[in-house]
Amino acid sequence: MRRIFLLTLCALALAACDKKPPPIESVESLVANPERLRALREACKADHAKVGDAQCNAVSEATRRRFLGQGQSPYTGDPVKPPAAASAPKD
Repeated sequence: MRRIFLLTLCALALAACDKKPPPIESVESLVANPERLRALREACKADHAKVGDAQCNAVSEATRRRFLGQGQSPYTGDPVKPPAAASAPKD
């Protein structure tokens, strides 16, 4: 009887240890899928603890990338040229 109890207890302990956290969607997949990003952003606002820190961090990074882009400007290496000297106004 004691053996059966110990075997059952060990089996339950091993079964409980096998639980894996839910998969986290990557930032790139969220950037490519705005509907899913919007749904996860609302879920993070509603219950951050349930969704999880890692997923909510990925959501915020994807939101930042969608808003700011890659951070590269086409004008980065192109200095702004000063305006030409103003001459007397033409009438």
